Amino acid sequence: MRIFITGASGHIGSAVIPELLDAGHEVVGLARSNESAATLVAAGAAVHRGDLDDLDNLRAAAAAADGVIHLAFKHEAMQTGDYAGAVVADLRAIETIGAALAGTGKPFVSTSGTLLLAGLTGVGTEIDTLDAGPRVDAENAVVALADRGVRSAVVRLPPTVHSSLDRHGFIPTLIAIARDKGVAAYVGEGNNRWPAGHTLDAAHLYRVALETAPAGSRLHAVDDEGVPFREIAAAIGRHLDLPVAGIPAEQADAHFGYLGRLVALDNPTSSARTRELLTWKPTHPGLIEDLDQRHYFNAP
Repeated sequence: MRIFITGASGHIGSAVIPELLDAGHEVVGLARSNESAATLVAAGAAVHRGDLDDLDNLRAAAAAADGVIHLAFKHEAMQTGDYAGAVVADLRAIETIGAALAGTGKPFVSTSGTLLLAGLTGVGTEIDTLDAGPRVDAENAVVALADRGVRSAVVRLPPTVHSSLDRHGFIPTLIAIARDKGVAAYVGEGNNRWPAGHTLDAAHLYRVALETAPAGSRLHAVDDEGVPFREIAAAIGRHLDLPVAGIPAEQADAHFGYLGRLVALDNPTSSARTRELLTWKPTHPGLIEDLDQRHYFNAP
């Protein structure tokens, strides 16, 4: 199949491209810069120039493909305070791609996050849904495309998708904050749990979802169901030779910046249904084991 990917030159995309190519698919990646285009060519993918805001261009690329994987999100806008703008752009892109694929039966795999389920009682599962909200609307829009003749699926990524390919995710950000502040911190007792998954396991899930997921599927790219945040901080402190300490909740924003509203969330998440539905099984190291391999700390 000829697969069009947004966010193809990013963290997850850098693993999804070889996963698809090795399976015999042709890949066309969206590139908004010369640097991104060069990265895609080096990876063996074709280049489609454009961005999420050029909806006509996005529609044409989706219509010309046999399937679409949507990985792009305006993370820079989120980090600089325009989360609402990033959410709106994501939803518009999804609606545009969905309209291009409607009635074709082609696969469309999009991206969401398990943190949407934070605050639910118990362990979050694939059948847990929300009615509306930022990014929730986008997830629901993708699932609803199943009623419009699209074999749609949503992959919910955990907050920590980790590997040596991860350069700008939450783990590198937490490490940078610890270096800057001189302490690896957690909020309160640090008992809140974050799920995690390896980049290569997530990439494999995207391919399997593209090839076989039933229309309207919600999937979880989760290996570690819930790592206590205190243990994440302890691993960071151990490898940076820094003290590890809890801070009061009211200091979270000042200490963690844009992550302040996230670091105390409790988000235990299961992937049991995903594993059963798609015969998907994570095979790569868990989060703490991956941190202990030190690639996060040796990187410049």
